Amino acid sequence: MLSRINSYALNGLSGYGVTVEVDIHRGLPSVEVVGLPDTAVKESRERVRSAIANSGYCFSPNRITVNLAPAHTKKGGSTFDLAIALGILCATEQIGTDENKTPLDAVSDYIFLGELSLSGEVRRINGVMPILISAQKSGKKIVIPLANANEAKYIRGAEVYAVSTLRDAVALVNGEGGAPIEKSDITLGGDIPFGEDLKYVKGQLLAKRALEIAAAGGHNILMIGPPGGGKTMLAKCIPSILPDMTEQEALETTKIHSVAGILDESVGIVASRPFRSPHHTTSRVALTGGGANAHPGEISFAHNGVLFLDELPEYPRSVLEILRQPLEDGVVSVSRASRTVEYPASFMLVASMNPCPCGYHGSAAHECTCTPAQIQKYASRISGPLLDRIDVQINVDEVQYSELTDGSVGESSSAVKARVDAARAVQTERYKNTPVHCNAKMPSAMIKKYCKLDGAGEKILAAAFDKLGMSARAYSRILKVARTIADLDGSADIAARHVSEAVMYRALDKETR
Repeated sequence: MLSRINSYALNGLSGYGVTVEVDIHRGLPSVEVVGLPDTAVKESRERVRSAIANSGYCFSPNRITVNLAPAHTKKGGSTFDLAIALGILCATEQIGTDENKTPLDAVSDYIFLGELSLSGEVRRINGVMPILISAQKSGKKIVIPLANANEAKYIRGAEVYAVSTLRDAVALVNGEGGAPIEKSDITLGGDIPFGEDLKYVKGQLLAKRALEIAAAGGHNILMIGPPGGGKTMLAKCIPSILPDMTEQEALETTKIHSVAGILDESVGIVASRPFRSPHHTTSRVALTGGGANAHPGEISFAHNGVLFLDELPEYPRSVLEILRQPLEDGVVSVSRASRTVEYPASFMLVASMNPCPCGYHGSAAHECTCTPAQIQKYASRISGPLLDRIDVQINVDEVQYSELTDGSVGESSSAVKARVDAARAVQTERYKNTPVHCNAKMPSAMIKKYCKLDGAGEKILAAAFDKLGMSARAYSRILKVARTIADLDGSADIAARHVSEAVMYRALDKETR
């Protein structure tokens, strides 16, 4: 008998329907899986065989052929185990108890997803949320592993059932119980990743101001300073002043984490902005994504959040250069021989670096032991085009002893966040009905419309452009930062003082000219 079971597969962050066809006919006992399966899919033969037997059902002693249609797309992972097992049970007529309902009728209204253990347990799989978002358009009921249930409760419009064993799945299609997963609202915000607060950062008033501007406009920021000045602590404070994610941003970020298998299954949603900090030994593939199955990388994990690169010059030049396209476009394309996948990568880049190899160039407290050639070589590890894409560049000075021992408490992150939220609200209203949500993402047409300068502002920017030898991209970045400073100031127009402050945040332009 031939049976057909509905399942789903992923191509990047989009799901597409897969029909699992099972045909059982006379011949030597064997199980053959066709339809471009990878190794994990081929190995499902033994998992399914043991799961069926250990669940108390009969495994057919005949020749079994499993086809995964459409046959022209590569199928990967263990997602199809449950569908294959139910297809075999359906083909051997071990499903369906109603005399008026055939086995094919019993399963036709369902989509099945899940990995099987040898005992018949249905185990967690990756990528459930993007599959559910795509599969809900089919109008069918969806069966997923119980371990993935928390992801399903945030997807409205889909009737989803969770099962823990193969026997539970059979009982469900036989009409013997099982209630759909109850839906839940997304609670945004929550604890920040590191629990750092700006009030614990001693001194560094200029750096704190730069962080506030960067957070308010979604600007990339680079902090330059000697070791121990607090650059890393400042970076870890950034999540505490960023605005809360919207529901759409939370779902977008969760889809990426779900596909990669790094989602907290006890929560089922990424409710606060991610903060990713890959080590400087990270490879290009780990950063951008790739591998045999074109998985997402660190820059996609940081989507709608922060990518922190500590000691920026220590990263290989080839790794840093691949950031240029995602920083400009907000997406990264991962191309492999079999397919090309596009992942979102709209993140806020936060980086830190020492001014020289020893770290003390320009320090008043420590003597620098580096030669001018060494300093120049160290700084040149970061290319000009990459620096142009970093809107805010700020020097972080050493903290004085008097500042460390001062018992006063600085301004809290919550107070700064209130100003950031107010500035973002202005930007949200300004860019409503457009894909832009913050000043840093403004295209050229919007820069021309919303970043008009008065005469004094034009003179300041013209002088800076000539003196520092800025590129056209750096010119646009200064205008965007000036727009953010004006938003924080509650000003509808960009004044000369806003332009002056924006120019001040181009530290490396000043030092290399």
